[in-house]
Amino acid sequence: MAESLTQSVDDRWDKPNLKTKNRVMNNYELMVIFTPVLSEEDFKTAQKKYTDLITENGGTIVHTNPWGLKSLAYPIQKKTTGIYWVLQYMAASDFNEKLKIQLLRDEQPMRHMITKLDKYAVEYNTVKNSGGSFKTLKAEA
Repeated sequence: MAESLTQSVDDRWDKPNLKTKNRVMNNYELMVIFTPVLSEEDFKTAQKKYTDLITENGGTIVHTNPWGLKSLAYPIQKKTTGIYWVLQYMAASDFNEKLKIQLLRDEQPMRHMITKLDKYAVEYNTVKNSGGSFKTLKAEA
C-alpha cells in the first residue's frame, strides 16, 4: 500500500498542472523608488529589465509612468531624494513573488510596493492614462 501511495504522489508531479494553463491574470501596480545616483541611461535600463521580466513570465505591461527625481518624506539609506517609477501590469498572482525577489536582489531600488488593483482602480487608471478626467466622465454618465 505504501508503494501505491508513493506512486500516486509521483504521478501527480509528472502530470501538467491544468491551473497553470488557465491562469487568472490580475491587475497590479508597481511603484519603485530607485537610488538618486542613477544616470538617465541606468534608469532606463532598470525599467527595461523589470518590464522584460514581466513579459517573459507571461504578463503584459499596461502603462509605465516615470515620475523622475522627487524628495522623500524621510531619509532612506541616508538619501533624501529618489527616482520614482510607477508601472501598471497584468500578471498571474504567483509571479509577484519572483518580481519581489528580483527587486530585493538588485541594489538600485531602495523601496518597492506592489498593489493589486480592483476593478474601480483599473477603470480609474484607464481614464487617467487616456488623458481624460474621471470627474467629467462620471458627470456625463
